[in-house]
Amino acid sequence: MAFRLVVLTCLVAAASAGLIPAAPLAYAAPTYHGYQAAPVAYAAAPVAKLAYAAPVAKVAVEEYDAHPQYNFAYDVQDGLTGDSKSQHETRDGDVVQGSYSLVDPDGTRRTVDYTADPHNGFNAVVRKEALAVKAVAKVATPVAYHAAAPVAYHAAPLAYSAPLYHH
Repeated sequence: MAFRLVVLTCLVAAASAGLIPAAPLAYAAPTYHGYQAAPVAYAAAPVAKLAYAAPVAKVAVEEYDAHPQYNFAYDVQDGLTGDSKSQHETRDGDVVQGSYSLVDPDGTRRTVDYTADPHNGFNAVVRKEALAVKAVAKVATPVAYHAAAPVAYHAAPLAYSAPLYHH
């Protein structure tokens, strides 16, 4: 019964919103154990139709550059984390040239020099070089704690006795 009430409420709401043409809705209660309730009629209130025009979206047309050119570069050198990487790239028309480098987890620097053009496609040359080993000392922060009462430590007295001889 509750499901039917929800469906009816949704239909009335849709009719009020103008999604369904406004027309009288009739709902008859079902028969329970031989008893039938009187039919209930719901008439939807007339819906005023509002004219609404959606805003017209302006389409931005990008200019076509027949000979694109750019230079791009970045460099990261973080002494705290040891992160070290860089890249530079240039483009002149359909020819792209660049290089990037980074420090691999094994402590080597990987450098990739690459070119790309319509005739040769993408070509890359990869080099690896060993870096000087830097010792990184991990310093533990001392843990500070507060004792409830100061504790005094005293060394226990030493007791020495000569061996006993019996005659």
